[in-house]
Amino acid sequence: MRFIVMVKATADSEAGVMPTEQELAEMGRFNEELVKAGVMVSGEGLHPSSQGARVRFSGQQRSVIDGPFAETKELVAGFWIWQCASLQEAIDWVKRCPNPMRSDSEIEIRRVFEAEDFGEAFTPELREQEERLREQLSAQHKR
Repeated sequence: MRFIVMVKATADSEAGVMPTEQELAEMGRFNEELVKAGVMVSGEGLHPSSQGARVRFSGQQRSVIDGPFAETKELVAGFWIWQCASLQEAIDWVKRCPNPMRSDSEIEIRRVFEAEDFGEAFTPELREQEERLREQLSAQHKR
């Protein structure tokens, strides 16, 4: 099972406060453990929402909302994609994580949908399309 593990933003992360060398080293050691255990698929930090945008959909209309966004505690400052056997395994890994922020922080864990989760609606044709797209993405990232 794949999980997205989201580091929630704080006032500091939204203000663009960068981690210290020590904080980067601690997180680097944790990421090494994840890679060695075969858990980590990917992971990235995100710039503050002030440098981002949202696109709101309403029927056929699209409207752009520029950051920053108000509810800091609802924003994501970074993420990992992990391959774990269960939600409990992902929780156990998160509990080993160094605090990703200088203040109190929160990490949210959500399971990523897999093809089999969609049942009959995910037809053989749609599965083939998905596989083609994944192959194309993989080839693009090897360049």
